[in-house]
Amino acid sequence: IAPDEPLNWVFQCRGDGQADTRLMTGSVPEPHVVSERGARYLVHVLKGQNHGLFLDMAEGRQWVREHAAGHKVLNLFAYTCAFSVVALQGGAKQVVNVDMSAGAMAIGQQNHPLNALKEGASFLVHDIFKTWGKITRGGPYGLVIVDPPSHQKGSFIATQDYIKLIRRLPDLLRPEGRVLLCLNAPQLSPAFLMDQMQEAAPELVFEERLANPAVFADVSDERSLKVLVYRAPAVAKAATA
Repeated sequence: IAPDEPLNWVFQCRGDGQADTRLMTGSVPEPHVVSERGARYLVHVLKGQNHGLFLDMAEGRQWVREHAAGHKVLNLFAYTCAFSVVALQGGAKQVVNVDMSAGAMAIGQQNHPLNALKEGASFLVHDIFKTWGKITRGGPYGLVIVDPPSHQKGSFIATQDYIKLIRRLPDLLRPEGRVLLCLNAPQLSPAFLMDQMQEAAPELVFEERLANPAVFADVSDERSLKVLVYRAPAVAKAATA
C-alpha cells in the first residue's frame, strides 16, 4: 500500500466450520471487482467464508488458460466459474459449468460479461451425481476440471466421493484429453488422488503436479493444495464383449 492510500482491512477468523468476518477499517466497494492476469472477478469479502475467488488456485487458472484452446471444457464444481472465464479467454470452443449452488452460479454468469465474454459458456445448476446422463451426452471433452470441496455435507466428501468422479473420467474425455484434478484437504496427500486414479481410471496417464503460488508456500507439499494433470490415451479403449 502506498503511503498516501487509505488502508482497507477485512479480518476473518475461522473455526469449527464457521467464519467471523469483520471490517476493521476503511471500506469495501459493492460490487467489488478484483483482477488477476487480465481477468476480472466479482468478490464479496464481507459475506461468508468463501469470497468468490480462491487465490491459491491462480496457477491452475493460468494452466487452463494456456491449454484450453480449441477444446470443449467441462468445469465440475464450477463455483463462480473462474475456470470458465480463463478457458474462454484462452480460446476454448465451449465451457459447460456445473454446480449445485444457484447463488455461486449466478455470480459466475456475471463474471463472463464482466470479461466481455458474451457466448461460449453454459450453466447447469445441478447436483453432479444426479446429472451424469446430461453431462456425458454433452461430451466428449478435451479438458475436464474437477475442483470439489474437500468436505461438504450434502454435496461432496472427498474420502467417499472422489473415486466416483474418477470412474467417470475415461468416458468423458476425448482421446488425448486432459483432466485437472484438484483437492485442498491437508489430511489427504497427493498419493490419495494418485492411488484412486490407478484404481478407477488406470488408462489415464499422470503428467504433472502444478506448483502452488509462492505466496501460498506450505511447510509440507503433502498437505498443501494439490492440482494434478492427467491425460487420456491417444486411442480410445476398445469395448470388450
